[in-house]
Amino acid sequence: MAKFTFKGGIHPYDGKDLSKDKPIIDAVPGEELVFPLVQHIGAPAKPLVQKGDAVLRGQMIAEAGGFVSAPVYSSVSGTVKNIEKRRVATGDMVDSIIIQNDGLYNECAFEETGDWSVLSRDEIIARIAKAGIVGMGGAGFPTSVKLSPKEPDKIDYVIANCAECEPYLTSDYRRIIEEGEKVVEGLRIILSLFPDAHGIIGVEDNKPACISHLRKLVKTDTIISVKELKTKYPQGAERSLIYATTGRKLNSKMLPADVGCIVNNVDTICAVYNAVVHGKPLMERIVTVTGDAVKNPRNYRVPCGMSYTELVEQNGGFVTEPGKLICGGPMMGFAMITTDVPVTKTSTALLAFKEDPVSNAEVTPCINCSRCSYACPAGLVPGRLSDMVESFDEEEFIANGGMECCECGCCSFVCPAKKPLTQNIKSMRKIQLAKRRK
Repeated sequence: MAKFTFKGGIHPYDGKDLSKDKPIIDAVPGEELVFPLVQHIGAPAKPLVQKGDAVLRGQMIAEAGGFVSAPVYSSVSGTVKNIEKRRVATGDMVDSIIIQNDGLYNECAFEETGDWSVLSRDEIIARIAKAGIVGMGGAGFPTSVKLSPKEPDKIDYVIANCAECEPYLTSDYRRIIEEGEKVVEGLRIILSLFPDAHGIIGVEDNKPACISHLRKLVKTDTIISVKELKTKYPQGAERSLIYATTGRKLNSKMLPADVGCIVNNVDTICAVYNAVVHGKPLMERIVTVTGDAVKNPRNYRVPCGMSYTELVEQNGGFVTEPGKLICGGPMMGFAMITTDVPVTKTSTALLAFKEDPVSNAEVTPCINCSRCSYACPAGLVPGRLSDMVESFDEEEFIANGGMECCECGCCSFVCPAKKPLTQNIKSMRKIQLAKRRK
C-alpha cells in the first residue's frame, strides 16, 4: 500500500521505545498549583477570583480576554493564595493565579449530554469555547475560533493529526491505544460542524498498533478514513500533513481553511469530546516524561498547574543531573532553565538528557553541501537564508521565501557545519512578524 508523505524531511532517532509501551498513569499534584493567564495564542485570560476565594475543581478562575482567547479552570479544589507573576517553561514571568490545594478535589457539577447529535452547531462551538480548549500540540490557538471559519460549507476535510512525528513523544500514541474511542467520537463531533467534510486520521507507519486499532473503530464509518503516513519528520507539521493526506498546498499567508482543511491534534480532539459529551473543561493533559536522564520514562495524565518538579519526583527523579532539559520535542521544543514551572494546556513533554550535544557542537564554515536544502520541507535554501540573517538583509530574506520556514529544525539537524540555521531564520521571522503586526 502507498504511504502518504511530502518532499524533504529527515529521519532522526525517534526514542519512542523508551515510553510507548507503558500505560498512562495519573500524576498527583502537590500543595500549590500555578495557573498562568497566558496559556494560548491571543489575549490573556482575565481573573474571576481574588486572594482568599475558595474554588472547586472544574471552576472557571479566569475568563477569556477577547475573541481570540480562552478561559482557565482550576484542576483542584482549594483556596486562592495570590495572583502574581510566576515563571513559565519559556522563562517568561507571567501573571498567574496561585491555588492552595486542599487535597479533597471537590468538583463542580458538569452538564452531561447523553446524545450530542441533538446539539446545534452554535451550541457545540459554545461548549468548546467555554471549556477553554486550545491547540494542545503546542500552538495553543483557541479551538472554538479554529472551528469557526467564515465559510464552513467550504471545508472538505477535518484531519486528525495522529502522526506524532517528534522524536521521543508518545502521549498521542498512548491516548489512541487507551482511549481511541474518544479520538474517533471527538472527530465525529467536529465533522458535524462541517456538512460536506470528510474525516482523515493521519498516522505514521511506525505505529501499526494505532493504525489497526483506529481502522477497527471506523470500520463501518462512511465519512472517516485512516491514512497510513510514511514515518518522516516533520510529517505532523500542518502543511506537511495537509499535503500528504489531501495533496493540497498552502503557504505562510494562508490558513488550512483556505484550502478546505481543518487540522486538530489528538489531545485537542479528546478535549472536544470531554467538553461536548461530558461538559468537562480542559483541566488536564497527557505529558511524556522521557530521555536518557529519566529513571522511568512514561506518560502521565497531569492536572494543569502542577509543577514539573513534582512530576519528576513522582517519576523517580533523574538518573543524573541533566545536561539538557527540553519542554516539548527535541526538534521544535525549547530549552528549560528549571523544572520549577507549571504544566499548562500546551505542555506536551519534558525531556531530560545527560548531555547537551547542541551546546557542545563546534560551528564551522558552510561547505555548500546543500543538505539543508534537500531536507527542507518548504523547498527553501536555509544556508543562504541564514547568511542573509547574519548580514541583516531583510529584503533578500523575504524575497527568497524566508517567511515560508516552518521552523521544523531539519536544516540544523543535517548541517555538517553545525550552523544554527533554524535559530537564525526563526529570529528574523520573529522580527518580520512583529513588523507586520505593527
